[in-house]
Amino acid sequence: MNVPSGSDYLRGTICNLLIPLFLTVSQILPTWLAPNLITFTGFMFLVLTFTLLSFFDFDFYASGEGRTHVPSWVWIAAGLFNFLAYTLDGVDGKQARRTNSSTPLGELFDHGLDSWACVFFVATVYSVFGRGETGVGVVTLYYLLWVVLFSFILSHWEKYNTGILFLPWGYDISQVTISVVYIITAVVGVEAWYKPVIGIVQYRDLFTVMIVGCLFVVTLPMSLYNVFKAYRNSTLKHSSVYEALLPFFSPVLLFVLSTLWISLSPTDIIEKQPRIFYLMVGTAFSNVTCKLIVCQMSNTRCKPLSLLLLPMTAVVLLVISGVVQHGEITVLYIWTAIVILTHIHYGVSVVSKDTHTQTAY
Repeated sequence: MNVPSGSDYLRGTICNLLIPLFLTVSQILPTWLAPNLITFTGFMFLVLTFTLLSFFDFDFYASGEGRTHVPSWVWIAAGLFNFLAYTLDGVDGKQARRTNSSTPLGELFDHGLDSWACVFFVATVYSVFGRGETGVGVVTLYYLLWVVLFSFILSHWEKYNTGILFLPWGYDISQVTISVVYIITAVVGVEAWYKPVIGIVQYRDLFTVMIVGCLFVVTLPMSLYNVFKAYRNSTLKHSSVYEALLPFFSPVLLFVLSTLWISLSPTDIIEKQPRIFYLMVGTAFSNVTCKLIVCQMSNTRCKPLSLLLLPMTAVVLLVISGVVQHGEITVLYIWTAIVILTHIHYGVSVVSKDTHTQTAY
């Protein structure tokens, strides 16, 4: 049950610059500290940050007119927690190698939590830029969240087809940037981000460009190139286009279902409960991605449909048909709870099964 070197396959330039820090931290940690505990602790720092901002800025109107100002200490805590989470994510693999405790389950645990972490750091940093007349709209952030989620699954789709996981430098630079933004916000306040940088270009525009640019300029071209290179070298693991694209079927269906929900919602659910909707989508995505990670690690065929999406289809149809119009928010909360519990149950089941298997041997 320990993290292998999977989290350190190929990392970006920023990560390379921070390797001395990661090595120092890994040498300080006691050898009895399980790598999986390091991974989980880093993840919980992100959950803690998300929870903290949910308390002070649940509806993403930080420092808006008539709203309670988010205290500076909250932004400082968010910056420290985010950097600690990033640091621990860079240390867990080194701790596993240092203690000779690398296992496939550790890789699944590491990348599985990374897939879930996407929604927590994206939704949390949104409080900096907020929504309203000068902020980023909740629908815009919904699509930006999907850009981040698609960037994440691209790397694992690449490994599913090539056997090699490449983690682009976009991840590293984004984590360091987010941590710095939180600290700056504590000093200058969120209002500073609403001012133009050059002409009519605002900081929120740079935020959007950074996210979209990482996908279309770096991650997508690199993944396509690596898959093409594997095809050219006859090392591609799946010969047909259908088999190669199987991992995208469930994420695309999840995107279609969630987009239909916000587009045809009788009560405009994304405007009323954006934070909970993001959490639901991000958790469902993580569940789908974890199953892909299991397939790529075990060299098994990816199933085209995740069973979680069947009841979600029924929920979305009930909502957009108007059957539960007056209880849509309640339905969202109930379905979000079901998705979270289902995902946790899946994770516990995989860990328990792997533990029993190791014990048997």
